[in-house]
Amino acid sequence: MTTSTALLTDRYELTMLAASLRDGTAFRPSVFELFSRRLSGGRRFGVVAGTGRLLSLLRDFRFGDDELRFLRDQNVVDASSIAHLEDYRFSGTIRGYREGELYFPGSPILTVEGTFADAVVLETLALSVLNHDSAVATAASRMSIAAGERPLAEMGSRRAAERSAVAAARAAYIAGFGATSNLEAGRSWGIPTMGTAAHSWTLLHDSEEEAFRSQVESMGTGTTLLVDTYDIRTGVETAIRVAGTELGGVRIDSGDLPIVAGDVRAQLDELGATSTRITVTSDLDEYAIAALAASPVDAYGVGTSVVTGSGYPTASMVYKLVARQDATGSWIGVAKASADKASHSGRKAAFRTLVDGVATAETVVVSDGFEELDTAAEHPDGRPLQVTFVEAGDIDASYEGVEGTAAARAHHLRVREELPVRALALSKSDPAIPTVYVEAD
Repeated sequence: MTTSTALLTDRYELTMLAASLRDGTAFRPSVFELFSRRLSGGRRFGVVAGTGRLLSLLRDFRFGDDELRFLRDQNVVDASSIAHLEDYRFSGTIRGYREGELYFPGSPILTVEGTFADAVVLETLALSVLNHDSAVATAASRMSIAAGERPLAEMGSRRAAERSAVAAARAAYIAGFGATSNLEAGRSWGIPTMGTAAHSWTLLHDSEEEAFRSQVESMGTGTTLLVDTYDIRTGVETAIRVAGTELGGVRIDSGDLPIVAGDVRAQLDELGATSTRITVTSDLDEYAIAALAASPVDAYGVGTSVVTGSGYPTASMVYKLVARQDATGSWIGVAKASADKASHSGRKAAFRTLVDGVATAETVVVSDGFEELDTAAEHPDGRPLQVTFVEAGDIDASYEGVEGTAAARAHHLRVREELPVRALALSKSDPAIPTVYVEAD
């Protein structure tokens, strides 16, 4: 049974709709833009994530009998608005940055064109999805860069709300993680799943050896044994004695990881288990991963930090009206001018300026009217950043589901190669490249 997403909406969106139906402005053609004024936490780039999820949620943005009854019973809107919402289907156009794309302050990440009534009601849904998923993806990308060629697994479901956990696993996968512990994320998005045993498994048995022996009998010698429930050195010795030198891996979840990892590697090698891998999973973030770069660690499992955006759980994106038709049918650019919250009016086209394959600027071409915006032909040194997700209400399904998620991951790993070297540093700084606004001809 399909579940409506229409009430994943702030009340003021519907009260604005009701007022616009009353004063006759509801059907004015309008352009809304989703963007971020700044990068959270002094980060040097952001990663767009959530677009595929948003498109699927948009399919179910319908006001059924239950939703309309609630609005009526709560006196949210009047009868004429209820009648309008009965037949609501988004019929406009949505363009924006591909999922997995990098963004910078002012990047026109998503552009929603339609009537005011069509577009205004999508604000909360669009922001809740992209703010959450982009925050996770940005943190995950930084962790992936810090990890280098070493694989990363997302293990943060227990540190997030149940549905947020699934979305976070998807965002982390897009940004470079290779697996998740969350089975629903595996089913919904085609992400490889992983996991063997927790400390409770060892504590269940009368001895660590019994726990290891049972796990190996159940999962084979390629499994990973958790060796720090009691004494790590004893745990490693027991693991190899039980599983043999072909044991797949050991996991360490505590201690001073650089020192412990070095000691465990030396012990494994002494025991002849030279191919047994070491995975660490203790409260890791991008800084801890970077600190382990010289340590003999083979893989990382990250929980709390990735699903919470590593301290910045939102990407601080906003959704603003940037252009509309006036009473005469002429297009005008509109913008908020509040201190520290100003926006740039007009429709926009965006290009990533590249020199020898390295990004040097985010070029945003602005049109206050509705003339044709620049195309790739006018920017031979730039890569066009926007694609069409929805055309006249028709959603492009290629950006959704398992296939859309895989494509977003491939796109991110490809475009990340365009970043200048300074973008790879973890310290707080200005954005890696400037955003340059130019007027359309």
